[in-house]
Amino acid sequence: MALIGLLSDTHCHFDSKLAEFFKDRDEIWHAGDFGNRAVSDAITAIKPIRGVYGNCDGTDIRELHPYLQLFNLEGMKFLMMHIGGYPGRYDYRALQLITAHKPDVFICGHSHILKIVNDKVNNLICINPGAAGYQGFQTVRTALRFKVENGALHNMEVGEWSMTRV
Repeated sequence: MALIGLLSDTHCHFDSKLAEFFKDRDEIWHAGDFGNRAVSDAITAIKPIRGVYGNCDGTDIRELHPYLQLFNLEGMKFLMMHIGGYPGRYDYRALQLITAHKPDVFICGHSHILKIVNDKVNNLICINPGAAGYQGFQTVRTALRFKVENGALHNMEVGEWSMTRV
């Protein structure tokens, strides 16, 4: 069993609300656009991290996190990259990787829109955790947490926070 926290598009922001939401997780996954190394370091200080760089990330993040992550966990294959799209509207690079690797779960960020979609054509779950930072058009900050166990996702929870800075 693995307890996972998932976020994306922090754009230089990782606060105590996010840290609290992920406090009982085994790992935190970041689907790109960290914004700066301080965000990656803040996450690493509390939990192991798996991340990918996003289109807004500079060389400081690109030296730490790859373009994509392809890995197996608890009997499931995961593919994570920043720009991915959605079923029927995948980015061409994402679709090539999905076709080649046939993941059970495809994770992306970039759109700032939280979506969890069952892709029946490619037989996978497509997950975008939305945006956990303040930059962008979104009206709430979001992140996800869930459990991976025996080849399935369980207990998917959404965290939502105001865009108002306190």
